[in-house]
Amino acid sequence: MSPARVKRVNGSLVEAAPASGMALYELAHVGHARLLAEVIGLSGDVAVLQVYEETGGLAVGEPVMAAGDTLQAELGPGLLGSILDGLGRRLDVLALETGSFVPPGRELRMLDPARSWCFVPALEVGATVDGGDVLGSVEERPGFAHRILVPPGVEGTLRTLSGGDFTVDQPIGTLADGTPLRLSHRWPVRQARPVSGRLPLGRPFLTGQRILDLLFPVAEGGTVAVPGGFGTGKTVIEQSLAKHGDADVVVYIGCGERGNEMAEVLAEFPKLADPRSGGSIMDRTVMVVNTSNMPVAAREASVYLGITIAEYFRDLGLRVALMADSLSRWAEALREIGARLQEMPGEEGYPTYLASRLAKFYERAGRVKALGRPERDGALTLISAVSPPGGDLSEPVSQATLRVAGTLWALDAELAHQRQFPAVDWSTSYSLHAEQTAPWFARSVDGRWPAVRARTLELLQRDRELREIAGLIGPEALQDPDRLVLAVAQLLREVVLGQSAYHPHDARSAPEKTFQLASLACDVADRVTARLRAGTAFSELDLAPLRRALVALRDAGPGQLAARTTEASAALDRFSAVEAQR
Repeated sequence: MSPARVKRVNGSLVEAAPASGMALYELAHVGHARLLAEVIGLSGDVAVLQVYEETGGLAVGEPVMAAGDTLQAELGPGLLGSILDGLGRRLDVLALETGSFVPPGRELRMLDPARSWCFVPALEVGATVDGGDVLGSVEERPGFAHRILVPPGVEGTLRTLSGGDFTVDQPIGTLADGTPLRLSHRWPVRQARPVSGRLPLGRPFLTGQRILDLLFPVAEGGTVAVPGGFGTGKTVIEQSLAKHGDADVVVYIGCGERGNEMAEVLAEFPKLADPRSGGSIMDRTVMVVNTSNMPVAAREASVYLGITIAEYFRDLGLRVALMADSLSRWAEALREIGARLQEMPGEEGYPTYLASRLAKFYERAGRVKALGRPERDGALTLISAVSPPGGDLSEPVSQATLRVAGTLWALDAELAHQRQFPAVDWSTSYSLHAEQTAPWFARSVDGRWPAVRARTLELLQRDRELREIAGLIGPEALQDPDRLVLAVAQLLREVVLGQSAYHPHDARSAPEKTFQLASLACDVADRVTARLRAGTAFSELDLAPLRRALVALRDAGPGQLAARTTEASAALDRFSAVEAQR
């Protein structure tokens, strides 16, 4: 049978025939340059392939060879600290070998095949194993034991299992049927990794950002949509979450972002200090990078590769934070490919299956009981940025995302221009995880947490209404209780909710500090309200000492929290005593 040949080239799409023997989503090598491609459609003896590399120079008649496999991730020790492209090629190695540009058809392993790891077995020969069982571990980073798993779907009795130094390709043991066991295994990126069961959400994913933890919390294993236009601070928020978020491993996907922005991220991430270990944040980070000048088909590959890596670390029993920036670029790639395939367009030209693709992607997040023994719980929290044109949340990608995301952190350009960080619009944002996480906050921080959260939201909502009125008639024309709301809301916005990403003690806020700040601000509102009811005019009140006390509490270090909280409470008591004497 003659090999398939290129019949037509349309951008990143190639038609080849005859396609007998090719399967849907099978990989293939296209042309003499052996460009990596994937079969995305079959019609008779014609196969439609999306090419993950530039097709410039590809000619009709060049051969197309099926690879006999699907796009897979190589999972094992050596992933942490790596920077990959959408196809799993290590960009740092490519840069050393080929310079600043990736040559066509260049293949490279995800894991270093030459590096040895010291494997410590945890099972004895003769033990019966099943998919997901822990065979042993290697120390991938100082203090980080990387569990070595039996690949899902593999089972049997251990014939051999040895400790010592091994590469990812050398067998560390065999099963009775001769199946080799290695430090690494491969998994198709489009297929969700199996789990033993889903667990209910409850524990929050602590971000260290007060407005997020207090007002719009996300549960571990939950999903978050972060829509925002240019300059609203999406990248800074993701860097803050990577550094201060309560996750064991961070997987960062740069999907279709500008090259200069991704270069900045690649330069900044290694400089971020990990508060846990004192080392670089890259020691527990995997980055998947696909810039806007790369072929659009590779954006889809980068998204699936990133979430497959995140699922793998989740199966090790770890808490994983996956950050995708941005899913809008993936949707644009789907629209471009759909147009070239002449598919029926949906709203604004996006394919009609956009919502289902996004939903399947979000469903891979969650808190689970991993396969195998010993029992392990893992969580994959998905935080995805969306870039709606002009900040319009009614556009299709944002709407499809909001249907499946449990939490919305809507970024507002006006707040960003006012230097409010994080620039989260509290009137638009919401959290469906607030009730699920409230018991944890009440038990671990303070029983009044839900009440303080509700009161803070109430004050901010009332402030929004009053500012519209004050813009028409002036704040001096408002009644004293309304002027109080404006003053307390300003305190909440500037001192409680706003943070400095560069302040050593304010970049991350522990939930205890977050609660103390919010509860004291609410106490200010209650104490001043009591004095207004007693007949004191708002213009006669001096709130400056209270503001200074809250600012001192906000800037307090970990060992100063109790003392600064006592000082703020004392300042509030002095304020009440002075007003009572009047």
